[in-house]
Amino acid sequence: MDQVWILPAIPAVIFIICALFGRLLPRQGDFLVILGGLVLVGLVFSMFPGFQHAYRDGLFAPDGSNVFAFDWVNIGQGFFTIQFSTYVDAITMVMLPVVTIVALMVMIYSVSYMHGEPRYFWYYAVLSLFIAAMLTLVLSGNLIQLYLAWEGVGLASFLLIGFYWERQSAAEAAKKAFITTRIGDVGLLIGIILLWRATGTFDIQSIIAAAKSGAIDHNYLTVAMLFLFGGAIGKSAQFPLHVWLPDAMEGPTPVSALIHAATMVVAGVYLVARFSPVYAEVLIARDFIFYTGLLTAVMAGTMGLVANDIKRVLAYSTVSQLGFMFVALGTGAVGAAMFHLFTHAFFKALLFLGSGSVIHATHAQEVEQLGGLRKKMPWTTATFIIGSLALAGIPVFAGFWSKDEILAATLHDAPMWTYVTLAGTALLTAIYSTRLVLLTFFGEPKDPHAFDHAHESPWIILGPLVLLATLATVAGFFALDQVGQALGFVGGIGQLVYLHEPHHFTQPDWLLASIATLTALAGIGIGVAFWHGDARRAVAARAWAPDLHALLVNRYYMDKMYQGIIDHAILGLAGLVAWFDKRIVNETGVDGGAQTIGYFGYRLKFLQTGRIPNYALGMAVGMVAIAIVAFSS
Repeated sequence: MDQVWILPAIPAVIFIICALFGRLLPRQGDFLVILGGLVLVGLVFSMFPGFQHAYRDGLFAPDGSNVFAFDWVNIGQGFFTIQFSTYVDAITMVMLPVVTIVALMVMIYSVSYMHGEPRYFWYYAVLSLFIAAMLTLVLSGNLIQLYLAWEGVGLASFLLIGFYWERQSAAEAAKKAFITTRIGDVGLLIGIILLWRATGTFDIQSIIAAAKSGAIDHNYLTVAMLFLFGGAIGKSAQFPLHVWLPDAMEGPTPVSALIHAATMVVAGVYLVARFSPVYAEVLIARDFIFYTGLLTAVMAGTMGLVANDIKRVLAYSTVSQLGFMFVALGTGAVGAAMFHLFTHAFFKALLFLGSGSVIHATHAQEVEQLGGLRKKMPWTTATFIIGSLALAGIPVFAGFWSKDEILAATLHDAPMWTYVTLAGTALLTAIYSTRLVLLTFFGEPKDPHAFDHAHESPWIILGPLVLLATLATVAGFFALDQVGQALGFVGGIGQLVYLHEPHHFTQPDWLLASIATLTALAGIGIGVAFWHGDARRAVAARAWAPDLHALLVNRYYMDKMYQGIIDHAILGLAGLVAWFDKRIVNETGVDGGAQTIGYFGYRLKFLQTGRIPNYALGMAVGMVAIAIVAFSS
């Protein structure tokens, strides 16, 4: 565990090689990237024995073997020090398999999906850059290194969303994602500076220890942690900075699976989970996290009901599920949040790659153009249904276990109305999941042209789908202590990731599990009732409430509100500043001063006549003026 710096170093080196020499390499270097992905997965799994042996009496006690650090910048003999450091614990060990396994599946899948693209080598190069930045982020032991990796992830995301830069929509989506997330990143940077000012260090564990010991003023700490959460709001697409994620679907579909379902968007969840001991000391900030996640989950769930682009439905689902994770973090259930992050990565990556299989086969992604694909794409249909069942929370699939843990935490540690609201959002999840499956794979083909060209995807695409479907089925069982112990751990995920004390989990709370299952089944039933066949009930519901439908289709008009603010407030203020800069600063202050001096210089030169009587007269007049002033005073 003390040599984990090797993990981000591998894709970083591959990025440099592919970016510089990708066009010259066989297959433009894709084999090199995939080989690197295989090595990463192998190295991550080779870490597990050391991680398992670092537990003493059920508690993580690695004796420093999980830390690696050296001074990177040292100014003033320790006055200002930045280290390159890595830190491995249970939270890190949850993230590493997620990042590496999903990344490897995306690499293999992309061989067929991105075949023939003119910038094929650049796609794989930036993919390696993203993985290097993401691994650095989750392994960082200090905030400066984390922030640099955080920005690296944002840069790679910008490049991949705008991969098809010749399309105006993709270029605009990339800029929107970059600028929106930068707003949150400013908050993160302010939070980092405030914590350094209070503690004199960037080391995360030292900051956590200082906060827990009361060395930081409570109000000061609250403000700092709220700013820190600002970074999570931007990167994890939470209200009100959620607007970038649906538009980010303009990027290649494998990118959506990797960055916008399983890795980058959960960076905010990871950040808050990492600082969960500090948030436990500032409950106002933790409550803010809770209600932000709850509002985001509900809003995104309602928008997913009316979206027609297959990838946008999944994007809204991602935003909503991230909201679930923040709700868990807001109750202090960090284990439940990380567990849902773990399971969500597999079934959401499966759904995105499944949607890519549909797009690859039909060249259509509007659900109103699809339908009946189960007849021509049975493997894609089967795996997509498995992912949808996991998303809806149907036993025994992975989403059931993790979502049930979040609902249980909300019931026990939050007001009852929040539990009802979150359960209602889970109902919406089942409804729009069912809608998506029915409109895409069942019923009659809506576009004969798309249906006629449909075909099952090649096995290089189906292979990752089958593996992810398997993980989406079995990953949830890691909640059980018996399963964790069988795998060599001290117990299930509740005994690995926790805030105050390990959570033993040997069997579900059957009452809560039954309520969650009935809720999911009710959602599926509603979805079938409204969208089976010709979707007559859904059409009638749209006609019955056109204003509500328009509100949801227009995303609560938040994009238009932001555009209005930009057009009228920001650009108006920018115009005023530009006028002031041009007229007052440049023309009056800079150019005006120079022109004034030039003017007086031009006029004064005429005093130089070269005649001595004129100079004598001037001196005499001056002496008289001085004398008058002197005697008058």
